[in-house]
Amino acid sequence: MSHIPPLDPMVAARKGFRELEDRTRRFWKEVTVAPHGDDGWAVLLDGRTPKTPAKAPLVLPTEAAARLVADEWAAQGEFLEPHSMPATRLASTAIDRIGQAREPVADEIAAYAGTDVVCYLAEHPTPLVKRQEAAWTPWREWAAREMGVVLEPAVGIIHQPQSEDAIARVKAHALTLNDFRLTGLATAVPLLGSAVLGLALEQGALSGEEAFDLSRIDELFQEEQWGVDAEAAERTEARRAEAALLERWFSALAQ
Repeated sequence: MSHIPPLDPMVAARKGFRELEDRTRRFWKEVTVAPHGDDGWAVLLDGRTPKTPAKAPLVLPTEAAARLVADEWAAQGEFLEPHSMPATRLASTAIDRIGQAREPVADEIAAYAGTDVVCYLAEHPTPLVKRQEAAWTPWREWAAREMGVVLEPAVGIIHQPQSEDAIARVKAHALTLNDFRLTGLATAVPLLGSAVLGLALEQGALSGEEAFDLSRIDELFQEEQWGVDAEAAERTEARRAEAALLERWFSALAQ
């Protein structure tokens, strides 16, 4: 999504750590969390709060969310490995950037409702169509019932315009979220190609793995027919792990 910046927790990460000297060595021993005034809960490295790329303190709205981030810092070895710190990246983005771009971020989330993967059924083969209908219809119905987002299905790849009301409702919901939940939703929706599945994940109606599997029914069907190579499988598992992390992120923010 164009208004979501790269989720790098450290400036060094943007260099890709091409050289050993670019890598940040672990400089802390103990990782804890503690209340931070009225702002929430701070992550502490040997009693001091690390900073985001924009030099803001790493403070999250709930203790559970702070612990999710703290666990990533505690798990680091001799060198800091930003790619292994997805919750830290989400937190840094929420703190540094989302508050400055809430409206366009909500617009981009809502735009996915206009091209939602759960609305586009294959013309054939019949087994795939039946699988899509069985898997996706309940979630279109959920979106209509629970979120007031009524989306119409289509057959084939021809664009099916959705109502302005449905898109507006997705945007309105996005804008009710705090910066941390909005960051999670803005990450989930493009990952899944679906506003419906992203909302269901954010609301706790679907687990991360369930939402991810629903988002790739077509892909899974093709794999069953033609097989899958190791490189594609690795990419799939990385995306699945991201969806699972987003489930933990939303859950931690609700505690």
